[in-house]
Amino acid sequence: MRIVFMGTPDFAVPSLRALIAAGHEVVAVYSQPPRPAGRGKRLQPSPVHLAAQAAGIAVHTPISLKGAEDQAAFAAHRADVAVVAAYGLILPPPVLAAPVHGCLNVHGSLLPRWRGAAPVQRAILAGDDETGVTIMQMERGLDTGPMLAMVRTPVAGKTAGVLTAELAELGAAAMVAVLADLPGHPPVAQPDAGVTYAAKIDKAESRLDFALSADACERCVRAFAPAPGAFFELDGERYRVLAAHVVAGTGLPGTVIDDALTIACGSQALRPTLVQRAGRPAMDSAALLRGRAIAVGTRVG
Repeated sequence: MRIVFMGTPDFAVPSLRALIAAGHEVVAVYSQPPRPAGRGKRLQPSPVHLAAQAAGIAVHTPISLKGAEDQAAFAAHRADVAVVAAYGLILPPPVLAAPVHGCLNVHGSLLPRWRGAAPVQRAILAGDDETGVTIMQMERGLDTGPMLAMVRTPVAGKTAGVLTAELAELGAAAMVAVLADLPGHPPVAQPDAGVTYAAKIDKAESRLDFALSADACERCVRAFAPAPGAFFELDGERYRVLAAHVVAGTGLPGTVIDDALTIACGSQALRPTLVQRAGRPAMDSAALLRGRAIAVGTRVG
């Protein structure tokens, strides 16, 4: 098939590579424009941009696709289908209609649960037992289109980083299977029941609220690992908690209750096991405490 691929972050790269490996003709790649990154704030191409360049595929980085000129350029690719994975731009109706088979999306949830921008993090925060990937026919609504395939996987204590990487591979394989037999994957309308929305993550959400249960705090740690990282503050300094587990313990929420940095929560306690201070590498809590003593009874938050 002649395919236009549209994606931006690491999540989308396995789908692009799988389409190439399957022998499809990827005639163009669309990705978000390069953004400032790193200490020097130099413009950095997206992961999909770099993967496409490495494969020798032309990359387009429009700021939007609302203009008639950009829409005509998209239609000129004469694609059989557009494959979309975390692209980050709204596709207007002329773009959705341009490919022969429309635009198919790799979405990181079991639709209609967690439509929207942050399905992986929301699934972890909500304590979902399972999540997965849905291959969806795109339409004007936010992740409302009919479904062609679905793959499930347990959440099972995974961090957002681990789960996102797993879903990226599952989604790539599912998309290749769908394109290999489109008639065998007829679109099925999403059910009306069970709709939830995965709002974009606000960095303020990553501050640990120890008034919540330790289970909720542990889910916060996993949902924001590796980035932006769940955190607490002590003496004006931010400590990112990259791994933690729930242990028995009681005390005033936000209070350190032992010499292993265990912190009391609304119920039970949270024991950080991998912590990062500002400007320093991540380290286990024992190493942290050797360099920065935090006494029992200290309040953090």
